[in-house]
Amino acid sequence: MSKSEIADAINAGRQRQDRIYRDGVSGHVPAVPTDPAGLEEAALAILPDKAAAYLAGGAGSEATMRANRSAFDRWSIVPRVLRDVSERDLSVELFGRKLPSPIALAPIGVLELAHEDADLAVARAAADAGVPFIFSNQASVPMEDCAAAMGSSPRWFQLYWSTEDELVHSFIRRAEDCGAEALVITLDTTMLGWRPRDLNRGSLPFSQGQGIAQYTSDPVFARIVRNRILHEPVGKPDVRLTRDTVRTLVSMTQHYPGRFLPNLLSAQPRAAVETFLRIYSRPSLTWDDIATARELTRLPIVLKGILHPDDARRAADLGVDGIVVSNHGGRQIDGGIASLDALPAVKAAAGDMRVLLDSGVRTGADILKAIALGADLVLIGRPYAWGLALAGSDGVSEVIANLQAELDLTMGLSGMRTISEITREAVVPQQ
Repeated sequence: MSKSEIADAINAGRQRQDRIYRDGVSGHVPAVPTDPAGLEEAALAILPDKAAAYLAGGAGSEATMRANRSAFDRWSIVPRVLRDVSERDLSVELFGRKLPSPIALAPIGVLELAHEDADLAVARAAADAGVPFIFSNQASVPMEDCAAAMGSSPRWFQLYWSTEDELVHSFIRRAEDCGAEALVITLDTTMLGWRPRDLNRGSLPFSQGQGIAQYTSDPVFARIVRNRILHEPVGKPDVRLTRDTVRTLVSMTQHYPGRFLPNLLSAQPRAAVETFLRIYSRPSLTWDDIATARELTRLPIVLKGILHPDDARRAADLGVDGIVVSNHGGRQIDGGIASLDALPAVKAAAGDMRVLLDSGVRTGADILKAIALGADLVLIGRPYAWGLALAGSDGVSEVIANLQAELDLTMGLSGMRTISEITREAVVPQQ
C-alpha cells in the first residue's frame, strides 16, 4: 500500500465531505449520487432496457435480493461515546497485502453493458484506490489488459470451472502470470439461475458474444473452437433468419478478436459463442475438484458461494485460504438465505480461513455490520456497476471513495478508530 493510499485511509470521511462541500460552494454537485437508492435509480435511468435487466435482476421473484437488504436492516449499531476518535484508520491486511480499507470489488460479468470501457475502467479505478479488483471469468476485457492498467495494485481472478479441464488450467496459469494474488473459485453458478428479467426479454449477453473475452483471448479455448469447427456442425437449424438474427451475428463478429470483415466471413465467432455456452461451467463440480485446484496453483484459494457451516468446515479441511459468504447477489436461487444471516455460523466454522462477504452491501454502515458479524473483507458489487454506468472509471472511483468515507465516519461516530475495534458487541439484533 502506497503512502498516498495510507493517507487516504486515515480520516477518509472528513476528507471526502470537505471536498464535496467545497465543490458545492461553486455550484458543483456530485455526478454520482452518494445514497444507494439514488445511485441505482440514476444508473438504471440511462441504461438500455436489456442491460438494466441483466445488471439489476435476480432469481425468480427476487426474494433473495430483498432478503439480502432486510438482513442488514435487522441489525443495529450501538455507538460508544467519549472515546478519542480524532484519527481513524481503515486499513487491513489480507493474504500478505496491506489494503487501504476492508473493501474489494466483486467480479461482475459483462461490464460492457454498463460502459464501453467495461472492466478496464474498473481496473483503473481500483488501482487508483488501491483496492483489490477480482477479474471476472465472464469479463468483457481480457485479464492481461486489466492487469497492465493496474501496475502493482492488487488483483484477484474469479474462476468458473469449465467442463474442459485444460481450459481451467490455462485460466489459472494466466491468472498467475498477470499477477493475481488469489484465485476465487465460484461455486454457486454451475448453471444459470432462473432470471425472469432476462428470460422475459429473451436476452442472454453471452449469446451475443458479450462477456466472453477471457475465453476468446485464451489459446486453449481457440484450439477447442477450431476443433469444433472441424468436427462438429456449427449453428442452430431452428434459428430463424430475422433482423435480430443479423444483429446477433454482427455482435458476435464485433466481439471476436481480429478484423471485422474476415471475422464476418468466418465460422469462428459463432462457433466461439456456441462453444462457450456448452463448456463454460460444470454442474458435476465436487470437493475433489477443489483438492485438485489446491495442487494446481500456488495462489491463495478463496471459495465463493459458501452459506452452510459444514461447507466451511470442508473447505478448511482441504486447506482453502478463504471463503466468500455469498448468494451471488440473489441471482441464482429464489428464496435463499441472506448472506449476512449465514455469516455468523459460517464464521464460527471457518477456523483459520479468512472470511469475506458479499450480496446486498450498499453502504458504509453495511460494511461495519458485516465486519462486526465476522467478515474480514467485504465485496462491493452492483454499486460500482452503477458508478461505472454513470461516469466510467471516475464513477467507480466516486463509489469507492463514498463507501470508504461513510465507513470511516460511521466508525468514528460509533467510537471506533480501527477495523480491529469493530467487534460483535458493536451491533445488536433489532427486537
